[in-house]
Amino acid sequence: MDDHHGSGAGSDKPLLISIVVILVVYAIASVAGWTTSPEAKKVASAPHAEEKHAEPEQAEEANPEHADAEHATEEHTDEQHAAEHAAGHDDHKVSLPHPFAVTPFILLLGAIAIFPLLKVTEHWWESNTNRFIVAVVLAGVTLLYYMTIYVDAGLGAAWHRVDHAILKEYIPFIVLLFSLYVISGGIRISGDLRAHPMTNTTFMLVGGLLASFIGTTGAAMLLIRPLLETNKERRFRQHTVVFFIFVVCNCGGCLLPIGDPPLFLGYLQGVDFLWTMIALWEPWLVANALLLGVYFLMDKFYFYPKESAVDVARDETQTTPLTVRGLMPNALLLLGVIFSVALLDPTKPLPGIGWYPYVYLREVVQLALVGLSVWLGSTQVRQDNRFNYHAIVEVAALFVGIFICMQPALEILNEQGPSLGIDSPMKFYWITGGLSSVLDNAPTYLVFFKTAFPHMDAAAIGHSLADASAPPHFNLMAISLGAVFMGAMTYIGNGPNFMVRAIAEEGGVKMPSFFGYILFFSVPILLPILGIVALIFLR
Repeated sequence: MDDHHGSGAGSDKPLLISIVVILVVYAIASVAGWTTSPEAKKVASAPHAEEKHAEPEQAEEANPEHADAEHATEEHTDEQHAAEHAAGHDDHKVSLPHPFAVTPFILLLGAIAIFPLLKVTEHWWESNTNRFIVAVVLAGVTLLYYMTIYVDAGLGAAWHRVDHAILKEYIPFIVLLFSLYVISGGIRISGDLRAHPMTNTTFMLVGGLLASFIGTTGAAMLLIRPLLETNKERRFRQHTVVFFIFVVCNCGGCLLPIGDPPLFLGYLQGVDFLWTMIALWEPWLVANALLLGVYFLMDKFYFYPKESAVDVARDETQTTPLTVRGLMPNALLLLGVIFSVALLDPTKPLPGIGWYPYVYLREVVQLALVGLSVWLGSTQVRQDNRFNYHAIVEVAALFVGIFICMQPALEILNEQGPSLGIDSPMKFYWITGGLSSVLDNAPTYLVFFKTAFPHMDAAAIGHSLADASAPPHFNLMAISLGAVFMGAMTYIGNGPNFMVRAIAEEGGVKMPSFFGYILFFSVPILLPILGIVALIFLR
């Protein structure tokens, strides 16, 4: 049996063909000049503007009276522009969506939260086709509102939202998640160590470190199976999986924008790539250190002593060393994804070169790295990992609706957010975190991001975060920590939570119910730790 995808693994051929087609089409579009960055076009046109500006200056020297007249005209024109800007701003206020337009967004988030819990809809909701239908129907209702009822209704109003939500945010978002998910799925860690408290703590420590660099989904999928294999002889395993969700699926992922989906949305809005590392490393360290310390003490002094002598003996004798397969080329490809996010932003020039990357070059590079992973990686490793595309397709199906449906909410908050009374880091932290506990944390983050930075473009947001002692810095810290950390409060707060729960139950671990998870773990253990983090770092 051939061990490589490149020689005829039929299930991956459609993906590889699709990636090749995308690369060819993109190359043609780039040659035609269709993918040139708007920022690059501005820079290219700047010299012409400077030449035109220089001509009036020379004329001023030759004819001072004429220059005075021109200055008077310019001042009058400036006043007109100011008045037009103010009028345009007033029009923007008048053109706000009606609060009723937020209904599809609320319904979609409600479906995500409730349908998996109801016996009537639980099985039906497992189908990604059904999820996609719900998401698209509600997105269609939102766009229909913009085409018919909205103050400035028309196809242009609907297209503006599609352009902003799908072309500028959804595509970069889903391509990054897809890349991390597929490439990390080609790496397998297997083995059965002695399931001592320190062993399990080390697993989580490694996962918490990896989560920021290969994403919480990638780190969770990489480590949950070897952790379960190591603990298979033990009777008390439930708490280990729960703490794994706390650390690896959530709290470990806040050092880089690729660590957790909310932070990548912030990066797309203008937050510097390294801002999360600089601003959040101390809260990251404290939160994860406290969680790992509490887990170690609980397991060593409460759960491990309760294990039977027979189970402990089996665990001590039935061991196999850890092995890592598929590390090459996938580790290098994951580094490639990280560098693509850091360097190929079409709104920023490459350091030292001044060249603006083409639009979607970042995403095309990431897809090319996925193609290399599938083509060069081991088929057997993916089969042993039970790798499939179901989880990432679920995210793609739901978020295509979320990104469109949340546009009315974002526009309303962008205009009226400052009047809601959310004006301190503590308020941002607990409100963002509270909603992230019961809704998906990515759209929740974006909603409050818009509240904290109303009417700001990417450049203005980046400038406001440059001062680490200024309120915007602490407000964004609060929003980021609340969305990432409190996504661990429930199974539905972050995508990997449910995936890990499902894998653990497949492996014979009886996981707590939805409310059992909250009552016995997240509220008495996680919530106090997150409160300590807030008291230390947010003011």
